[in-house]
Amino acid sequence: MKVFFRNIHLYLSLVSGLIIAVVCLTGAVLVFEKDLEQAWHPERYFVQPAPTAALPLARLQQAVQAYKADAKITGVKVYADPTRTVEFSLAGGPEGGKKPEGGEVTAPRSEQARGSRPEGGQEARGGEGKGEKGPEGKGGKGGKGGEGGRGPVVFVNPYTAAVTGELNYRETFFFTMMALHRGMVGGPVGKLIVGVSTLMFLFIIGTGLVLWWPATRKAVKQRLKVKWNSGWKRLNHDLHIVLGFYAALFLFVFAFTGLAWSFEWFNKGIFAVTNSPMERPEPPVSVVPAATAVATAAPAGAFTSDAALTRARQLAPQAVSYALQLPKDSAGSIRVATLRPNAVYENATDEVFLDQYSGQVLREQTYEQRNLGQRVRGLFKPVHTGSIFGWPSKIISLIVCVLGFTFPITGIIMWLNRLKKERKKLRRVAAA
Repeated sequence: MKVFFRNIHLYLSLVSGLIIAVVCLTGAVLVFEKDLEQAWHPERYFVQPAPTAALPLARLQQAVQAYKADAKITGVKVYADPTRTVEFSLAGGPEGGKKPEGGEVTAPRSEQARGSRPEGGQEARGGEGKGEKGPEGKGGKGGKGGEGGRGPVVFVNPYTAAVTGELNYRETFFFTMMALHRGMVGGPVGKLIVGVSTLMFLFIIGTGLVLWWPATRKAVKQRLKVKWNSGWKRLNHDLHIVLGFYAALFLFVFAFTGLAWSFEWFNKGIFAVTNSPMERPEPPVSVVPAATAVATAAPAGAFTSDAALTRARQLAPQAVSYALQLPKDSAGSIRVATLRPNAVYENATDEVFLDQYSGQVLREQTYEQRNLGQRVRGLFKPVHTGSIFGWPSKIISLIVCVLGFTFPITGIIMWLNRLKKERKKLRRVAAA
């Protein structure tokens, strides 16, 4: 049986080892994506609080329009933290725009593009980001399955209305890492290859644990400790066997949750197992005044973004952030996603839909009121990225992903050493 499991472990590793190494390495880079983005570009995200109150959203929207004349604002995110900028999500479209007003110098476009996906404007698209598969397991209508289909995000100082930066995620280093991580550089075929390799990885981890299991109690100690002062062959063996054991559970969880981004049948299975409906109900519609002709945009005098934000703050005064998704047409409603201080994870938001004319609450739902399938699926991203428990779980994820990158390498070395040893044995037998 050991030989049987060793062969499965070996051949699956030979087939998928390179893919697994790339996925683990890029995953390690993406663990601290948001933290690195904010460290590299603090001017985008943070401002010096002013003694005066923040400017109305209407004034900030004017600044965005002045900065980029052809911009169509689809959402806005406001933080309770007075040091944070306001983030405006724009519809995808051609570049352009003007130099921002307000005295602050905006970095060149090439510099603004570097960084990661924005924090803002994501929840307004449904759970885990525009275009990303949210808790309901479906991609957002405006995106491309989390593959960078979102439009630009413009950051504005809430006290001066100065544009402090712009982020186009598809042009960033982290988007490249994400594309490699999910296999999107190869299109649907690449994504399928990563998904199949991830399935193989689950079997590799399982067979690895079988091979690790010691035959005697005396051998347990040897399998739990790396002999750092031993020869390089023994050290390579311990790095693969011992560290593989410690990382196995985490790698299994990361690989298992990663399947949700590769296979739609996996997402359907989550909702089937939890006996939950996969489709979310359609957003409620606003009551269009009789005198208003149906148009592509809300008419003057409709419920404004400032009024919607005021209403959201009344409904959730302790929220950490408020993400508003603006209506696409005259019949649409304003969706507001609020994040509570005690939220289970970053995108575990409460949502409320407001009539764009009267501000009346059309529908509201807390995170706890989502069905079980949505809550389970929503946990996959923070668990997969290691952000579920903040910095401690991120550090563990980083270490485990780096180890995951080394295991195909140390495993190949072990295999080559075994082949070399077997050849020497055959030559000795032949010589005798």
